[in-house]
Order: sequence, then structure tokens, then C-alpha cells
Amino acid sequence: AEQKTEQGVSEASDEKEEEKTKVLCCKVKPQSKIGRLLQYRFPSSIDPFTNLIYVLWLFCVSLAFNWNVWMIPVRWAFPYQTPDNIHVWLLIDYLCDAVYILDILAFQPRLQFVRHGDLVVNIDKDKQNIRIKCMFFFTLCFEKYVFRPFMSFFEFNKRLEAILTNAYVYRVIRTTTYLLYAVHCNACLYYWGSSYEGLGFSDWTYDGTGNSYFRCYYFAVKTLLTIGGLPEPTTLFEIVFQLINYFIGVFVFSIMIGQMRDVVGAATAAQTKYRACVDNTVKYMASYRIPKDVQNRVKTWYSYTWQSQGMLDEQELLDQLPDKMRLDIAVDVSYNIISKVPLFQGCDRQMIFDMLKRLRSVVYLPGDYVCKKDEVGREMYIIKAGEVQVVGGPDGKTVFVTLKAGAVFGEVSLLAVGGGNRRTANVVARGFANLLILTKKDLNEIMVHYPESQKLLRKKARKMVMKDKKPAEKKEEEKEPIPIIPPRAETPKLLKAALEMTEKTGMKGTWSKLKDRSNRSSVSLQVHTLNLTQQI
Repeated sequence: AEQKTEQGVSEASDEKEEEKTKVLCCKVKPQSKIGRLLQYRFPSSIDPFTNLIYVLWLFCVSLAFNWNVWMIPVRWAFPYQTPDNIHVWLLIDYLCDAVYILDILAFQPRLQFVRHGDLVVNIDKDKQNIRIKCMFFFTLCFEKYVFRPFMSFFEFNKRLEAILTNAYVYRVIRTTTYLLYAVHCNACLYYWGSSYEGLGFSDWTYDGTGNSYFRCYYFAVKTLLTIGGLPEPTTLFEIVFQLINYFIGVFVFSIMIGQMRDVVGAATAAQTKYRACVDNTVKYMASYRIPKDVQNRVKTWYSYTWQSQGMLDEQELLDQLPDKMRLDIAVDVSYNIISKVPLFQGCDRQMIFDMLKRLRSVVYLPGDYVCKKDEVGREMYIIKAGEVQVVGGPDGKTVFVTLKAGAVFGEVSLLAVGGGNRRTANVVARGFANLLILTKKDLNEIMVHYPESQKLLRKKARKMVMKDKKPAEKKEEEKEPIPIIPPRAETPKLLKAALEMTEKTGMKGTWSKLKDRSNRSSVSLQVHTLNLTQQI
């Protein structure tokens, strides 16, 4: 009966679900392929700073904007638009308009923005529709050809500079393009002025031979760059036009040269600072007559550090960042390494984060001693790049082990447990080695805020020191023990021979008495030493 009731309940529930699906199927219409594509492919909100698709779209808008900016003056001045090719020009214009409208309807309403300090990601549909309508009508009136494409072009420049590694190359190209566009506009104005007076009207005007655009562009280059060699203007219109050309040419050319200088100067600022630092160091070493081999090693260090890091001091760059961003960079660089150190396992995670922010990068040349035996240990080392060797032996050149990138050494010396802050071996850089260093001072400042982790570190350090001492004690025990009772001295051979002869001949005179005395003295000496050892 219970099974039948359960079956009845399940059948009833299935029927209800079928009814719900039927109702849903009646109310909800199946989406088209375009709707599914927009729903699943197109994001509901776009981050304008990190979304690469948005940057690519801005590139398309910039292409359309540049087409209009460059071709509108040409179509206004030169007779390139004719009834025969008007359909080609209009087709390209309609494509550009479609790009602008799609940017306004699809991309701009989905951009994330900051309102009263809060990042707005999801916009209500009603507000989004109102925003689309307002933007659409405003664009039809003014924005379509001027404001919105202009802003998109400069926004594309900013986003592209943020992505590129060598952004100064793009800045140089962009500044050169601005100069070429100024010459382009001047060429269009020159052709318009020539056609206004009549082609070939005077020596100053364009005579109508050859390619009209390139001839006028050549004239504009000579005018704006004030090269000279131009024909003299004769009419008042030509004189006024040429005067305005000269003034604009000097003004535009000086602006472009100044902007180019700023771009190149900003691109080479770090290298200029590096060269100045090297020159000052070389002058200092020369004034104090430092040996040549030391000078060469200093120059090699400068050269390798600059080539490998692009800067001399990474800490100077990281100090400019906020504390949170500096921590994020430090975690990505060395958290996986330092978290695997046995000494720091089980410690407070925030303490490890504080340690990461105190790490300092140092470059060692081939053959440099990272640390020497018996010196006081004040640093812990993490190998970021390169290799180091632990050496020793009678000659000090025997390689015991080679440590590679990711290895850690010198961590026990930081805690100075039981006088164990002395280095136990020499560590030499095998080649160029980049090490991350944590000083004892920084570690002590950090451990003040983490007492539980401090106790754990002391305990682990003691265990590690005891493990190192046990093998040494075993080796000492394996050595032959020194006997407490010294062995009895052997009787001289000549005395032995004399005693044997007296025994054989039966003579018990002086020799036999000497033998008895020697035996008694040896026995009494053994008994006396045995009593002394028992007292100790």
C-alpha cells in the first residue's frame, strides 16, 4: 500500500512538472540564433581597462574615424569624387556610420563606470534603454562625425599604450602621423587656393600637371618645414595665404619637435639615469685609484644588472606602489619558494606576506662569495635566478653541493639559536646569480607582531641545530678510545737475555732480585691508577 501511495505521489508530481513545462513552452518563445549569440557571446558589462575585445573594437572605430578625418578634406578640395565612383564613397561612408551606431547602441551602454566611488557593473534595463535613446539622438545631432569618434580615437591610444611593452614606439609613430596630417590639410588648402585663382594662373599656383595630390603635398612640406625654394606669391590672396602658411608652419613644426623630444626623453629617461650613475661611479673609482680588476667587476655588475632587470634598484620602483599592489607582486614572485622552506612551514600566513615585502634583490657576479665560513650570519638567501655552490675542503675549492633557482639557504642563522649564527661553509656564485635577501633586522621587526610564530621558529631552529650536531657526535664516538690505564712498558731485550741466562744457570743473585722488584713496581702502579679513576 505504501509503495502504491508513493507511486501515486510521484506520478502526480510528474504530471505537475509536465504541466509547468507546457505552460512555460507556451509563454516562452524559442530564441533565434542571433539572440543566442548575443546572449552567450556578448558580455552584459564591459571593463574598459582590461577587456581586449573592447580595445579591438576601439581600433575599428579609430579606423572609421581616421577615414573620415583624412578623406573629408580630400573630397572637399580635390576632384576625386565623381558621379562614376560616388557609390564607392557612399558605401564606405555607410560602413563608418554603421560602426559608429553599433558603438553607441552595443558597446557604450555596457561600459562599467564609477559613480560616487562605486563601480557600476550591471545597469538596469530601463536605465540602459533610456541611456541608449539619449545617446542615439544626441549622436544623430552632433556626435556621429565629431565628438564620439574623436573620444574613441584618443581612448584607443590610451588603452593601446597601457598594453604595449614599448609604448614610446607607438608615441613616436602617433606624433609623426600628426605632423603628416597637418601637411595633408595644408596640401588640400593649397589646391583649393590654386583652383580658386585658377590652375596655372601664376607661378605660385598649381599648374594642373602630374598627380595633383602629391604635387600639392610636396609644396605643403616645403612650406610648413620652411625649407625654402618656393615661387614668389604675386597677388594679395597669394601673399596672405603664404603668410598664414609660414606662421602655421613654424607653430606646428615647433610643437611637433617639442612633443617628439618629450616622447624620446621619456623613453630614454631610465637609460640616461643609468648612464649617469655609471659615469659617476667610474669617476669615483678613478679618483681613488681603484685597481683595474675591481673597476672591471663593478662595470660588469652594472651592465648585467641593467640588461637583466632594466633597472638598478627594483625596490625603488616597488616603493612607489601601494602596499596592497606591492604585496600582490611579491606573492607572485616568491611566495611559492618561501612557503616551501621547512623553517617557515606552519607559521602565520600574514607573517610570510610581511616577509615577502621585505625581500631585496641583489645580483652576484661569477666567483663572488655570497657568504664565508665562520662569519656572522645576518641574512637569509633565496635563489631567484642562477646557481650557487657550497665549497670547502683543505683547498677551499671542493664543491659539496650546487643550489639552483628556488633553493633557500642561511635561514637558521637568522634566529641565532645556541650561538648558531656563524656560517658553516663558503657559498660562491657559479655564474651570474640573482638572490632575494631577507635581513635579520627585518625578520626581528616582523616577529614582534607574531609571538606564536616566533616560538615555533625558535623551536624548529633548535631541532635543526641538534640534527646537525648528532652526526658530529657519532663521528667522535667512532674514534678509538684513549685507555685509562696505560699499557705496561716492555722489558728491554738486553735485560731479558740476562735474566734468561741467570735462570738457566741457576744463579739467583742480583738479576733475580731486580726482576722481582720490577714486577712489584708495575703491579703497584696499576693498582694506584685504578684507585684514581674510581675517585674521578
